[in-house]
Amino acid sequence: MSRKLRVAIIGAGQVAETVHASYYLTRDELEMVAVVDSHTERAQSFADRLGIPYAFNDMEEMLRQCQPDIVSVCTPNRFHHQHVMQALKNGCHVMCEKPPAMSPEQAAEMRDAARLAGKVLAYDFHHRFAADTQLLREQVVAGTLGEIYVTNAKALRRCGVPGWGVFTNKELQGGGPLIDIGIHMLDAAMYVLGFPAVRRVSAHSFQKLGTRKHNGQFGEWDPKTYTVEDALFATIEFHNGGILRLETSFALNIEQQSVMNVQFCGDNAGATLFPAHIYQDDAGRLVTLSQREAADDNRHFKSMKAFIDHVLGAPVSIADAEQGYLIQQLVAAIYCAAESGASIDL
Repeated sequence: MSRKLRVAIIGAGQVAETVHASYYLTRDELEMVAVVDSHTERAQSFADRLGIPYAFNDMEEMLRQCQPDIVSVCTPNRFHHQHVMQALKNGCHVMCEKPPAMSPEQAAEMRDAARLAGKVLAYDFHHRFAADTQLLREQVVAGTLGEIYVTNAKALRRCGVPGWGVFTNKELQGGGPLIDIGIHMLDAAMYVLGFPAVRRVSAHSFQKLGTRKHNGQFGEWDPKTYTVEDALFATIEFHNGGILRLETSFALNIEQQSVMNVQFCGDNAGATLFPAHIYQDDAGRLVTLSQREAADDNRHFKSMKAFIDHVLGAPVSIADAEQGYLIQQLVAAIYCAAESGASIDL
């Protein structure tokens, strides 16, 4: 390579520092040149901590002055579309935090813009990059589980409302646990299943606890400004006859503090995702076919590595713009079904 690729980060928050910037610092092919945040002091502090030469509060100014090759978008959900489109129009490859956008229409526009620009657009659906997820996907393709007809995905917290950022603000976030944590297990499940075509979606959402409580596992929040769902339960029906049931919550009176997992039931065998465990029954006795001792926790960096390797031309899989659109379409249909009380056909 004749020169290092120039990287800029949009949004100087926690995930930008602990995941995106931290990973970029491990790659000799990259040079972080700028960080942008609407709060100038936060951008400058971020830049000072990580040795980034330039800090901005305006993305267009940064793009003009620094001309990055790669942009990480780590801003609140409401701004993903705007910032991704700006980066693509300026010839940048983009890694965007999930969800892709606030609507399927925005996600489709982002996908089309990436294709037109000939640039890589990836989303940080990092759970699909775990060794566990890769193992189960390989075994599904190999037919080990047979026909998978029931999938149960859970992203549940007993009282894990985020006490920072805009996670309780529907206008900025687009929703609550579904669009924040549920979307991760939804993507992991769909990836393992091979993104089967969806026929119909039904859902129920509840707001029972977040407007009554004010603190929990992840700090305090203002119940008066809590505008997202506490919990949501959805059923996705596939054209192949299978179903996927999704349960997700910020606050729900359950025994465990949190659950992030997916279970697959096939006619030959079943499986649990984290850690990957494939099993079947033999006359009432559980027989293990394959099992990892512990779940792979290096998922974030593996997601970032896949993105950079893909940008550099390696034939590796990423959570691409088309799959991001499909997940955004599912999330929108689930919210629509929950709000309308009617099933949504896709």
